[in-house]
Amino acid sequence: MKFLRAILVLGRVSNLPSVWSNCLCGWLVGMWCAREDQIDWFVFGLLAAGASGLYLGGMFLNDACDAWWDRKHRRERPIPSGVIREKTVWIIGIGLMAGGLSVICLQGGATALMALLLFNLILVYNFGHKRLSWSPLLIAGCRLLLILIAASHAHTYYSGTELAPEPFFKSIAGGRATWMALVLFGYVAGLGWLAKSESVPAPVPVWPCVLFVLPIGLAVVVNGAEHRRDTLVMSAILGLWILRCLRSTFWTEEPDVGRTVGGLLAGIVLVDLLAAAVAPPALAAVFIGLFVLAIAAQRWVPAT
Repeated sequence: MKFLRAILVLGRVSNLPSVWSNCLCGWLVGMWCAREDQIDWFVFGLLAAGASGLYLGGMFLNDACDAWWDRKHRRERPIPSGVIREKTVWIIGIGLMAGGLSVICLQGGATALMALLLFNLILVYNFGHKRLSWSPLLIAGCRLLLILIAASHAHTYYSGTELAPEPFFKSIAGGRATWMALVLFGYVAGLGWLAKSESVPAPVPVWPCVLFVLPIGLAVVVNGAEHRRDTLVMSAILGLWILRCLRSTFWTEEPDVGRTVGGLLAGIVLVDLLAAAVAPPALAAVFIGLFVLAIAAQRWVPAT
C-alpha cells in the first residue's frame, strides 16, 4: 500500500482532472464549441491519454530531479523516505512521457510539433525550476501548449469539414484558442509564484493574484450579448472560488499556501469551463464533474 500511495503522490494524480479539462476545453475551441454528438470520443480519449502520460511522466521526473533537494528539506517524499528507488522513478517517468508523446504525435502536423515542444519544455522545467526564479513561466507554458495542442488536434481531425474549413492558426478557432491559452498561462504563472513561496521562508507575494482575473477579463470581452449571462455566471463562480482559495493564505492567522495552491489548481477546471461557456449544458456538466473530482482527489493525494 505504501508503494501504491507513493506512485499516486509522485504522479500528483489529483491534478489529472485539470489536464483532462484542458484537453476538452482546447478540443471544443478547436471545433468552435460544437455539439457533444459531434465529438469523436475515442479520438479525444487518445489525446487525453497522451496528455496524461506527459503530465504523469513529468511529475515523476520532477521528483527524480528534486531528490537531492527533498533529502534536505522534504524527507517525507517517496524517494528520500525510501518507499521507492530513485532509478525506478526515472524509468517510470521517462516511459510515461515517451508513451504520451507517441500517442499525441500520431496526429502529425502542427499537433506533433507542439507536442515535441511541450515534451522538451517539461524537461527544461524539471531540470531547472529549483535554480530559476522565473520557472513559473515554464510550467505555465506547458499548460499554454496543452490548450493549443488539443485545439489543433481537434481542428486537424475535422479538417475539410464545416467545423474546420481553414488552417488552424488562420481560423477563428485558432485565434480564440491562442487567447484562451495566454490567459491560462497568466493564471498558472500566478499560481506557480505562490507555490514557490510554499517551501521558502519569506512573505507570500500579493502581486500574482492579479493574474488570476485574466480569464474573467477575456471572457467578458470576447463573449457577446448572446452569451453574456452564462459568461457572467461562470465568471462569478470562478471569482468566488479564487477568493475562497486566497483566504487560506492572506486572510487567516495561520497562512496555508499549500491549501491555496491546491484549490487554485482545481480551479483550472473552472477557467476551462469559463472559456467554453458557450458549450452545450451536457459538456458543461463534464467540466463540473472534473472539478468535483479534482477537489475530492486532493483529500487523498496532495496536489503539490
